[in-house]
Amino acid sequence: MSDNLDKLVASARADYAKREDGYRQRALKMYPWVCGRCMREFDNNNVRELTVHHRDHNHDHNPEDGSNWELLCVFCHDNEHQRFVEQITYGEDQAAVTTHNPFADLKSMMDDKKK
Repeated sequence: MSDNLDKLVASARADYAKREDGYRQRALKMYPWVCGRCMREFDNNNVRELTVHHRDHNHDHNPEDGSNWELLCVFCHDNEHQRFVEQITYGEDQAAVTTHNPFADLKSMMDDKKK
């Protein structure tokens, strides 16, 4: 049973790597090596940390023009997927619910300190 599971996992990983390699290579040729969120720049030494994000979250939707792709660093990519999961789970954008701004009165606090 364990051997069958190991083979299944290995096969799934190989299929994923093969599928990703195709559109990843095309996206890396098409777009500048910059994270679309944090604007971090990449070169040959760290390009492995740059991922292809599917904007509609459908990994099988890979149009030739790359319109469903954006390059994101691994951190921003994880964050994007976490936000998507939260949106599905809670039905709303959690960032929009936050109303407290701890820096709202910062200028007046700084002016008070100067006096």
